[in-house]
Amino acid sequence: MDLESILEDLRQFRDKRDWLKFHTPKNLAISIAIEACELLELFQWTRDLEEEKNVLEKRRSEIADEVADILIYLLFLCDIAGLDLEKAVREKIAKNEERFSAEVSFEKR
Repeated sequence: MDLESILEDLRQFRDKRDWLKFHTPKNLAISIAIEACELLELFQWTRDLEEEKNVLEKRRSEIADEVADILIYLLFLCDIAGLDLEKAVREKIAKNEERFSAEVSFEKR
């Protein structure tokens, strides 16, 4: 996935509509949370993994839309905040490697 290319397309889309004025850190963070809740709503009332798999199969297009919305708002937030998303993810993976040893996790199962 070429995030920079996607971000450039998103910037052009946003700028053609003069939406930058709405893209404040708070508004983007709220939008991420709202879209994440919309994703969660698709799984509301499922009782087990089998029902969740059925949702994945039957509502795949809706799930894809919500996941895309979340990523779009996240990319916009990173852009205006000057955050390198790939670097942040790689650093978080490294922190998690230290924090959650595979040996310790396996022993607790």
